[in-house]
Amino acid sequence: MHRYSHFVDGKEWDLPLGKIVCVGRNYAAHARELNNPLPTSPVLFIKPSTALAAIDNEIIIPTDLGECHFETEMSLLMGKKLTNCSEDEAAAAITGVGLSLDLTLRDIQQDLKDNGLPWEKSKAFNGACPSSGFVSRIHVGDLQNQQIRLYKNGQLQQDGNTSDMLNPVLPLLAYISQFFTLLPGDIVLTGTPAGVGPLQVGDKLALELSDLIHCKGEVVSA
Repeated sequence: MHRYSHFVDGKEWDLPLGKIVCVGRNYAAHARELNNPLPTSPVLFIKPSTALAAIDNEIIIPTDLGECHFETEMSLLMGKKLTNCSEDEAAAAITGVGLSLDLTLRDIQQDLKDNGLPWEKSKAFNGACPSSGFVSRIHVGDLQNQQIRLYKNGQLQQDGNTSDMLNPVLPLLAYISQFFTLLPGDIVLTGTPAGVGPLQVGDKLALELSDLIHCKGEVVSA
C-alpha cells in the first residue's frame, strides 16, 4: 500500500494522520440508488487513520470479501481544533480540499445492516480511504459549487455537484463538532453523488474535482 502523507499544493504538511469523519446519504440521488430513506439529520461514521492510502497509480482492494464499491467524495483537511464550533469557525479551520474514495464492502455492509449490527468492517478496513493530495483552501472557490467526477475504464460513472448536498459543508462541520472534536490532521468526507458501483481488479479510474484536482489509479488486489 502506498504511504500516505498530507500534501497541500504539492508540499508535505506537518500534520498528524488523524481520523476520517464521513457523512452518509448526503446526496438524495445516491440515497435513492441504494434504496435508503433520506435522513433527517447527517448520518456520521468514522474511519481510522489506518484506512488512509495514497491514490498513486494503484488502488488496492480486498478481493475475497465480496463486492468492493467506489464512492467518490470531496474531502476536507482540517487545520484547527473544532468543538461545538460556529460556521465561521468551521470555515477558518479548513486547510485543504481534496478527493477521496470511500471504499465500501457492499455485501458485508448489507449483511451487517440486515442483522442490525454496526458496519464499520465494511467501511473502515485497511486502505478503505484512498485519497488525493489537497489544494489549499485559498485556491478553491465556492465549496458548494464543485464538480465531482469519476471515470471507470474511460466511462463516466459519477458526475455530481456539491450544490446538491443535503447538508452543506459549513453547517455539516458545525454539526460534526457537536459529537466529535475535529483535530488538525483529521479529514472530513462530505458524501458521494449517485453512480456508485463495484470495482474489479484491472479497472482504471480517473477522478476529478472541478479543474482543481485530477488523479488516477488502477485497481489491484490486496
